Amino acid sequence: MDLQRSLLIGVIGVLSFMLLTEWVAFKKQQVDTPAANVQPVSVDNAPDLPAVAAQENGTDDLPQVSTEQVTAVAPVADSTGNAISVKTDVLDVRIDLTGGEIFHVGLPQYHARLDAPGIPFLLLQRDERRLYVAQSGLIGPDGIDSGGRASFTAGASSYQLADTAERLQVDLHYVSDGEVDVIKRFTLRRGDYLVDVEYLVTNNSEQRWQANLFGQIKRDSSPDPSSENSSGMGMVPFLGTALTQPEKRFNKFDFEEMAEKPFKKQLPGGWIAMIQHYFLSAWIPDPDQTHTYNTRVTRNGFNIGGFVSPAMVIDPGQSGGFKASFYAGPKDQYRLKEISEYLDLSVDYGWLWWIAQPLFWLLIQIQSVVVNWGVSIILLTVLIKAAFFKLSATSYKSMANMRRVQPRMTDIRERYGDDKQKQSQAMMELYKKEKINPLGGCLPILVQMPVFISLYWVLMESVELRQAPFYLWIKDLSAMDPYFILPLIMGASMWFQMRLNPPPPDPMQAKVMQWMPVIFTFFFLWFPAGLVLYWVANNLLSIAQQWVITRQIEKAAEKS
Repeated sequence: MDLQRSLLIGVIGVLSFMLLTEWVAFKKQQVDTPAANVQPVSVDNAPDLPAVAAQENGTDDLPQVSTEQVTAVAPVADSTGNAISVKTDVLDVRIDLTGGEIFHVGLPQYHARLDAPGIPFLLLQRDERRLYVAQSGLIGPDGIDSGGRASFTAGASSYQLADTAERLQVDLHYVSDGEVDVIKRFTLRRGDYLVDVEYLVTNNSEQRWQANLFGQIKRDSSPDPSSENSSGMGMVPFLGTALTQPEKRFNKFDFEEMAEKPFKKQLPGGWIAMIQHYFLSAWIPDPDQTHTYNTRVTRNGFNIGGFVSPAMVIDPGQSGGFKASFYAGPKDQYRLKEISEYLDLSVDYGWLWWIAQPLFWLLIQIQSVVVNWGVSIILLTVLIKAAFFKLSATSYKSMANMRRVQPRMTDIRERYGDDKQKQSQAMMELYKKEKINPLGGCLPILVQMPVFISLYWVLMESVELRQAPFYLWIKDLSAMDPYFILPLIMGASMWFQMRLNPPPPDPMQAKVMQWMPVIFTFFFLWFPAGLVLYWVANNLLSIAQQWVITRQIEKAAEKS
């Protein structure tokens, strides 16, 4: 049997298996709870929430607190419809005055659909399609949310960042009995998806006041909006909760795992996020404190990930404050890295992240010059091809030499057809005489496979490529080619490239090689256009390099 051809087919099979494995890993079976279970909720009325803190089994909406962690508070200076709208250049936020809950986050810089540029992408929403909200409050012995969600008032029904301003501050005032004054303050900044959430508390009573800050993200099990319109063969990215731990930087829990095994642990600093394709929301509490993080699923089927901070005590006549930050926006890994340590790992490149990260950085640098993501992908392919130029040349030289001695190999097989041992010995003598490495055409391909898989994840995970156009009919590099032109070009280029290789003498091997371009074309029909563009560019460059090397070797053989 032709050892080199068998190994080459094996390599292609491994590549196909890895490609399919990554595809399956990228998919996630949706939890069976349908979006139709979400009841319509008016934006002017708060949804029903338990009037007491959650029980130990974690099935209620609000978390349970412990009085073990108490932080003394140094005196600070005193701070002098049911929904409001808050808008900046990048955020369209709506806040319920019952509880101060963020129940709507629109992203004007990201369109919901490519054919509807005037409609912003909705990350958080509370309507008949989806319930996905960010909740926060004060619970514990004197917490204003312990007996039911607190009621707030606001100075206006809508707020908007002025054209000349860099920040927007919105204060909600707690409707109190006079014993405690609480201001819930939201601070938003121009061009930023991070919202600071503060509680400013003044204790006017004669008793010590104690409470805990909690923040949580509550979501139903409806599908990721970016996958709702995909075909059955489409890719469904991870949807669920994630957090960081000292011993494990990035922990993911899908909704099924959250239901089967709720998580609860005290962790220093950190963050907890709800992740979907391209976007995420995350609570980032005080990094200098230890917080109790938890994930759970309520009796009503809502998935919750949140934190509870240590208790704070405020003496009579004194003031104190709680603060945390809430991020709702794109998975911009460089911004996320600035916000909190390891939050950038929510852009999940898998186990080959150490290759993917430099590839993404290089892609960003190229894009800053050419200002077209498709052109950037092509140029990145050229650079990758240049990096592996000598390695590829070794592979193509081995294939060309195998092609050159193909008639002699056929003769050996015919001569020793019934004696496999002599056939193998004759083959090895021929390889040695002609200085051919039978593995030379396979090993370079194996070395390059991790680079391809890494780039696969870069193109799939990078929000920068979402709805990014190329030219002509390619309007979105993150979506499949609507006319399947690129996959067909890829299949044709793969077929032509295989024609440059020596034909396998074994009929079964020949059939496998003939069907390989068809199989790959079928796979790539539903792949993002950006990934198919990379493969097409790589194939065309490989064809050019292999054709030149093959011609050089054939000419040298003719002269000799």
